[in-house]
Amino acid sequence: MADDPDLSAERYEKHREAGEILAQVREELVDRVEVGTSYLEITEWSEEHIRELGGEPGFPLNISVDEEAAHGAAGPDDARAIGEDMVKFDIGVHVDGWLADAAVTVDFSGNPELVEASEEALAAALDTVEPGVHTGEIGSAIEEVIDGYGYNPVVNLTGHGLGHWDQHVEPNVPNRAAQQGIELSVGDVVAIEPFATDGPGKVREGADEQIYALENERSVRNRQARQALKQITEEFRTLPFAKRWLDVDRVGVALRRLKMQDVVHGYPVLKEQDGNLVSQAEHTVIVTDDGCEVTTRSA
Repeated sequence: MADDPDLSAERYEKHREAGEILAQVREELVDRVEVGTSYLEITEWSEEHIRELGGEPGFPLNISVDEEAAHGAAGPDDARAIGEDMVKFDIGVHVDGWLADAAVTVDFSGNPELVEASEEALAAALDTVEPGVHTGEIGSAIEEVIDGYGYNPVVNLTGHGLGHWDQHVEPNVPNRAAQQGIELSVGDVVAIEPFATDGPGKVREGADEQIYALENERSVRNRQARQALKQITEEFRTLPFAKRWLDVDRVGVALRRLKMQDVVHGYPVLKEQDGNLVSQAEHTVIVTDDGCEVTTRSA
């Protein structure tokens, strides 16, 4: 990052535009969702609303419930509906590849303090952000708040930088105190996302997988796989995409072939121990001379 980046430059304006769109969609989504809401209907509504407002989905809407922390998503013809669950909605928006990323927890399970723990941890983290702050110090602020509520941070999930057509770049922002890391600089664009849990604080991969991303672009022989790869490279580039977004016959076969040849990789749902709950809060920030600008906060 340059010593004195121009925060009025076009790339930052597009980050801000993506953030404004995301904030509006998130606010309206929270108002719409209730017990009985269809996964697929709320997903298709949110992604289409992003487009109506002038953006594109930065990744498929994540709907992760209860012990699921991340990467839950609606599949093609998904018949599931939201129950009396702790529901995490993780939303991504891009404008010409410049990203915003934010998440909110909507609780129908009757555990408001767990939701509050991740929200207050995020507020503490945002208060900590400024040029020169070490990412481990941000993690320490997150951990202190979550510990104060009597819960654990999820330690093997982190916040992250946002690049151009790249959802996860350096720096990683831990959810606990850490010696490793870097100091933030003016112009860094970072998504900070505390996860709080009443479980041990470590997620593992589950079986369900609905989200994928391009890993290596190379020739493939299978016809469906070639068609899928063409759509991926033209529409999504290196951003995550949903299985249901692919307009090819035998999409499952196409994705299996692409995975076998290391052309794409999947994002399995990430889960705490069964019976434990996870809450999440997330905002995207631009580091400024005197702190940070939150691009995904509602006006």
